[in-house]
Amino acid sequence: QVQLVESGGGLVQAGGSLRLSCAASGRIIRNYAMGWFRQAPGKEREFVARITRGAGATGVADFVKGRFTISTDYDKNTVYLQMNNLKPEDTAVYYCAAASNFDRLNIGKYVELWGQGTLVTVSS
Repeated sequence: QVQLVESGGGLVQAGGSLRLSCAASGRIIRNYAMGWFRQAPGKEREFVARITRGAGATGVADFVKGRFTISTDYDKNTVYLQMNNLKPEDTAVYYCAAASNFDRLNIGKYVELWGQGTLVTVSS
């Protein structure tokens, strides 16, 4: 069964850091571009970061630039989102995503696989 399983969410104070993990089954991360989205309460799901197959290129949303980094460990079949200098407005459920097309991975409707999400809460 094809799966994406996120972990690493939790409660952190503003200015702190968290690292989210997305464990992928099979050869997902070798065959798909991978990314992260988030959804805050009462808001639509939004793109956060993406990485190409082979980790040749990455992209992040402007509102996390300089604070969040996406990376891949192929030996562990895992995609990471390192989040530094967290702000209360980063509070959301974070979802791992996979898509065949890296250029379209910033648009939710082109995501082919979703994880179940992990909650990040940043207190002020």
